[in-house]
Amino acid sequence: MRNKILIIFLLMSFSVLTLIQCKPNQNAAQAKKSRTAQKDSLQQKQKKSDKGDENEIDIVPVEVTTVTRGDISNYILLNSNLETEIMADVYSRIQGIVDSIAKEEGQYVRKGELMLKLEAKEYVLAERKAKIEYDKQEKNFQRLKSMFDKNLLSEDEFEKARFARDAAKIQWEEAELNLSYTEICSPIAGRVGDRLAKIGQRIQPTDKLFSVVNNAQVIAVVYVPEKNLGEIKIGQKAIIYSDNLKGEVFDGWIKRISPVVDPSSGTFKVTVGVRNRGNKLRPGMFVNIRIIVDTRKNVVLIPKTAIVYENEYMNVYVVRDEIAHKIYLSPGYSDNEKVESLKDVQDGDKIIVVGQAGMKDKTKVRIVKERENPLAVRQ
Repeated sequence: MRNKILIIFLLMSFSVLTLIQCKPNQNAAQAKKSRTAQKDSLQQKQKKSDKGDENEIDIVPVEVTTVTRGDISNYILLNSNLETEIMADVYSRIQGIVDSIAKEEGQYVRKGELMLKLEAKEYVLAERKAKIEYDKQEKNFQRLKSMFDKNLLSEDEFEKARFARDAAKIQWEEAELNLSYTEICSPIAGRVGDRLAKIGQRIQPTDKLFSVVNNAQVIAVVYVPEKNLGEIKIGQKAIIYSDNLKGEVFDGWIKRISPVVDPSSGTFKVTVGVRNRGNKLRPGMFVNIRIIVDTRKNVVLIPKTAIVYENEYMNVYVVRDEIAHKIYLSPGYSDNEKVESLKDVQDGDKIIVVGQAGMKDKTKVRIVKERENPLAVRQ
């Protein structure tokens, strides 16, 4: 009996120990299974996220502008240094010593305004002497004329007296003129370009004293190729601009055309008048001249900032349904800012102006900004 009870006790103990050992193993398996499920879920989420990031990376952000219509011209591009149409060098008509200077470089001077004075004492004395001699001859002439009227004097003696009176008068007028030349005045209105005279300097009539320039009438002399002879005519429009005056454009016109072609260079001389607005252009400045030879009205214009150059070809990217389509540009006339499109691109199209460098055809894009077309603003 005792043995039977002992056997039952041992069997029950063994069962309890077995249950205790199996339960942790089941818990561990369940935990492992749970961790595996979580890892698979995270991996799936990560794959979806990576796929979304790849799709996001494929979309290129760009800036666009709307194509418009306008006018564009064909032109002959030349360059030259500006000259003034009205310019004068100032000289003295007599010799003398500089007494005072009234005008300096850069100052404005009116026509006939005093610029310089010479010491005048010797010319004053010469004028007085000549006046006295004239008065003497005049009185002698009047006396002899009275005698001639009474037939008391021969005609020959009377004529000699008249000639002597007239010669004295001329000498007096010459002395007066030389005295007036001691005050040197400007022959034109303008600004003093150079002042070469100095106080106390003895000058001769060959010595240049000043130069006066009038910037209101500025010209550019250019030499046009012989092949363009038939495209140039008097009054034709021109545009003048300087690299040193950013954004400033000046109107001009063909003023003179030389009828002679230089055989050595194959060019002919053309003088372009310039409307010097605000007197911003100065003689001697280097400028570019565009002589307009033809203008096309109301054509499709492409800003040059949108063009992608590939060898000798020009391409633009037009955005349609969030896709950038690469279009070969058929160019017409062009200038510094724009190109005429002859086909394929139409007004109203959205073309990429930022972000198109290195882009491929049919790239998916996202428009982040639409710029106002500068060509439309100027029209």
